[in-house]
Amino acid sequence: MSGSRFQHRPLWEDDEAPSAHESHDINLEPHWARSHREDDEGPSTHERHDWHAWVDEDEDEDDDEEEEAAEEGEDEDEEEQDDEDEEEQDDADDDEDDDEDDDEDDEPRGDGLEFEVLIEEILDAARQGDDAQGDEGQGAAEPQRRVVRIGGGMHPEQPCGPGRPFLTQREFLALLRGQYLNPTIEEDESGDGHRFSWNIQSPGGNKRFPKIPSDEGRKLMESGVFGTFDTRTPNRKALARRLLDRELGLNGPTGHKVNQGLMAQSMIPSTKPEMVIHYDDPVCCGQFSDDGNFFYACVKDFKVRLYDTSSPYNWKHYKTASYPFGQWTMTDAALSPDNKWLVFSSLQPHVGIAATDPNDTGDPYSLNLSEGARPFSGDYVFGGFAIFSVRFSGDGRHIVAGTGANSIVVYDIERRKALHHVVGHTDDVNAVCFADKMSPHILYSGSDDCTIKVWDTRSMADGREAGAFVGHTEGLTYIDSKGDGRYILSNGKDQSMKLWDLRMAMSTSRFQELDATAPTRNRDYEYDYRWQEYEDYQWFQHPHDNSLVTFRGHKVQRTLIRCHFSPPNSTDSRYVYSGSYDGFVYVWNLDATLAAKIDVRAATRGTPIRPRTDRRHRLHHRNAHGWEAMVRDVAWHPNAPMLVASAWSGPAQEAGTASLHSFNEGDMDEGCPAMGIPVNEDLVPYRDS
Repeated sequence: MSGSRFQHRPLWEDDEAPSAHESHDINLEPHWARSHREDDEGPSTHERHDWHAWVDEDEDEDDDEEEEAAEEGEDEDEEEQDDEDEEEQDDADDDEDDDEDDDEDDEPRGDGLEFEVLIEEILDAARQGDDAQGDEGQGAAEPQRRVVRIGGGMHPEQPCGPGRPFLTQREFLALLRGQYLNPTIEEDESGDGHRFSWNIQSPGGNKRFPKIPSDEGRKLMESGVFGTFDTRTPNRKALARRLLDRELGLNGPTGHKVNQGLMAQSMIPSTKPEMVIHYDDPVCCGQFSDDGNFFYACVKDFKVRLYDTSSPYNWKHYKTASYPFGQWTMTDAALSPDNKWLVFSSLQPHVGIAATDPNDTGDPYSLNLSEGARPFSGDYVFGGFAIFSVRFSGDGRHIVAGTGANSIVVYDIERRKALHHVVGHTDDVNAVCFADKMSPHILYSGSDDCTIKVWDTRSMADGREAGAFVGHTEGLTYIDSKGDGRYILSNGKDQSMKLWDLRMAMSTSRFQELDATAPTRNRDYEYDYRWQEYEDYQWFQHPHDNSLVTFRGHKVQRTLIRCHFSPPNSTDSRYVYSGSYDGFVYVWNLDATLAAKIDVRAATRGTPIRPRTDRRHRLHHRNAHGWEAMVRDVAWHPNAPMLVASAWSGPAQEAGTASLHSFNEGDMDEGCPAMGIPVNEDLVPYRDS
C-alpha cells in the first residue's frame, strides 16, 4: 500500500466525496512512514505513504443543527420519565457494560464512521517496464489506484449494508500506525471490497502471555546454578546486617560464601549516575574486559575509545582506535580471550583489529572476511556483505561473524582465510556467540528468520546445523551465552527476551519434520521494528517454543538492542538484563519478575550537548522540548556493583552517552567529584573543557 485517504462520513449518508474546496486535508502520515523515506539504513522502497482525512464543513453544520433539534426533543422527553424507570434503565446499562467491557475493542460496530480508503500503488521500475511493453510511446505506467469503502459492521441489517468490510478499534489504530492494507482488503468482480484477514487471532490461537512468575525460572533460581537462593523471602536480612555477619565471621565457611552471594545480589545499581560521558555521535556498544581493568566504547564516528577502569570509580581515558574502513555505523565489537585484542565490525566485510595495550600505538589491522568465500553483490563500498555481529573463538585463533548474506563466517586469523561460509538462515544473521568461552567448537547464530541455530565448527562444511531453537515470533537482535556451554539468552523484535537450555535444542530432523518456522513465515501483516510500534495483539505463543523462560516489558525497536547475563562475581549470576528503546535498563530475576529499572533517560537529561551542522546521518525525529535516550547496550562490571549504559541520546538521538550507574542507597554522595558529573569523551568535565 502506498497511500490512503480517509473520508469521514456518517454511515447513513452515501453522497459523493467532498470536493477539494469543501474539505480540509489533515496530514495523518505516521512517523514511521517519514522515517522510511529518510533513513539511509532501511531498505529502498517504491511506495509512497500519504494519509489524509477529509472532513466536509457543510455536512458538519447540517449535522450540528439536526443534533441540536434532537437534543431539545430529548430534553422534554427526559423530564416526563419516572425515577423508577431511570433506575431500571441504569441498572440494565451497567450490566450490559460489564458484560461487554472486555471485548468492546474487538467487536464490529454498527454505528460510527464510514471510510473510503484510497489504495495507491506505485510500481517499481521493473514492473512498470513489464506492464508498459505493449504501450509504446505512452511513457511510464501510471500509479494503480483502487477505492475500498470500510464500514462499521458486517451484518445485513446494519446501515452500512451487507458485506461491507469493517475495522475494529484495535485494527484502526494499527492502520494509523502503519499496518499495510494490501493483504487485508481484496476486491470482487463488482469492485466491492471484502475484509478477509487481519491476523487478530494468532496462527496458533494462543494469545496468552507467559506466566509471571515463571515456574521454570523459579526452579532455576532454586537450583543454585544462578546464584544463592534466599528461602526467607520476604524477610531477608538487610545489607548492613550481612556486612556485620561477615565481619564477625559468623556461620562458618559455607555460610560465609552464601552471605557473600546474597550481598552481591542486593547491590543493584541505581538511576543516579556517577558520571555521564558525552559523545558527538551515538554509542553503538560498550563492554568491560573480563577482568574489569578497561572499558571500550564503539561510537558511530568509527572510533573506539578505551578507558582504564582498574579503579572502578576513577576512570582514565588512555587510547582511541580509528576504524577507517567503516560504512554507515559500527555494528559490533568483541575482545579476544586474553583481552589483548579488540575486533570491531561495520556494514561491510572488512573487520578491524586493534591492540588494547596502551603502549601499542600502531594502526588497527584490517581483515577481509569475504576472502575465500563465494562472491557477493551488494550496496556496500567494498562489495560483499554487511557484518552485524563478530566474536573471537575460545582459543583466539578464529573470528566468527554473522552477515547480511544470511550466513555465518568462520575466519582463520593466522591463515587470513575464511574456513567456512555457511548460508544457514533465510534472513540476516544479527548475532553470533560461542557456547563456552574456553571452547572454539559449539557456536550459536540468531537471525531475522526468528530462529537460533546451533553449530559445531568441526562439522560445518556440510552446511547442516547441529540443532535449533524456535520461540521468537519476530527476528532476533542479540544472543549472549552464560559461558557454561549450556544456557543462552536472546533478544527479539517481538519485544521479548528468552532463556534457552542447550539440552532442549531441537534436532535438525525434528526441525525439518515440524517445519518449525511456518508460523512466522506465514504471517499476514507487515512489521518493521525500525519505525513501527509492536502491538500486543501481534504477539502470539509459538506452537513449537522450546525456550525455558520468556521476559517481557522492555522495547526492542529502532536498532539491534542487546541483552546479557549478569556476572558471577558482582551479582552472583542472579540476573539477566537488557537495554531498551524507552530509555531504561531492565533487570529481571530468573523467574521473569522485574528486579530493577534504571532510568537512563532521566539520568542523562539536562546535560550539555554541543550542536553540530556536519551530521553524517539523517534524523528520524526530533523532540524539540525534551530529551530522548535509547539504551542499545549495557555492561555490568565483573567485580564492582556498577554498570554502564551505552545510549543514543539527545533531542533527536543524534548524540551518544555512556552513563555510569553504581549501587547507592541515596542520591547524595560525599565523594569527589560529585555524582552525575557530565564529561566529554576524554573524561574532562564540561566546566573545564
